Amino acid sequence: MLKAARNIIDDIGGCVLFIKDVLRTAVRSPCSLESLCDQIWRVTLQSLPTTGMAGFFVGAIMTVQFTMQIKAFGALGYLGGLSTSATVREIGPLLIAFLLSGKVGAFTSAELGTMRVTEQIDAIRCLGANPLQEIILPRYIGIVISSFFLLAAGLMMSIFGGMLLAAFFAGINPDEYLRHIPTIVSPFSIGTGLFKCLVFALVLASVCTYKGYTTTGGAKGVGRSVVSTAVMTMVGIVVTDWITSLISEAALDMFGGGAL
Repeated sequence: MLKAARNIIDDIGGCVLFIKDVLRTAVRSPCSLESLCDQIWRVTLQSLPTTGMAGFFVGAIMTVQFTMQIKAFGALGYLGGLSTSATVREIGPLLIAFLLSGKVGAFTSAELGTMRVTEQIDAIRCLGANPLQEIILPRYIGIVISSFFLLAAGLMMSIFGGMLLAAFFAGINPDEYLRHIPTIVSPFSIGTGLFKCLVFALVLASVCTYKGYTTTGGAKGVGRSVVSTAVMTMVGIVVTDWITSLISEAALDMFGGGAL
């Protein structure tokens, strides 16, 4: 128990120091625009179908659950607003980020871990280049940007999935479903969801690049890094979800807001 707690603290501290080095490198020696765009395109192209499908079914599931709850009260007209509010603010970013952690995080960790154990990263350093600048920084920024827009795209797909299931499951036409969304979902709710997407993207990029870059122990070490990446990312997403929820509620109380 004590050893596990110490390992967790070591991982958190090591990750913070690693991100500090990455940010220092970004300021002093930014990566090339070509390598950054290549990473953004690669991550987006690989993960867009998975994210879109995940968002669709998240919205569909929320619609089915809310239909079962509010049908008895005769309030099906508000189904679109209630389902969209819950999906955009909380459920959607969380579940989609979990899927991205397995898709993007595990792949990046395995890729960097393989480069580490096969001494490719050491070879780059021997050639006089900075591995953080050449390898880590493009992936880190690319994952943050791609994951943010992938999460946002997943939330858009969740609205479409909820609208489609509302038509088949509850008999609500799309116009009726969309009509009450602006009355319940405020700009603050949308901002909260996008803020969570950005925070989750930062957590994902930080953990997968750190665990991959610090891989040791050959092929078994790569496997351990991938598993550790998945666990750390999911725990980090849950913790930051709680923190961002507290921040958003405090901001709502401070600045006011009438919608969900």
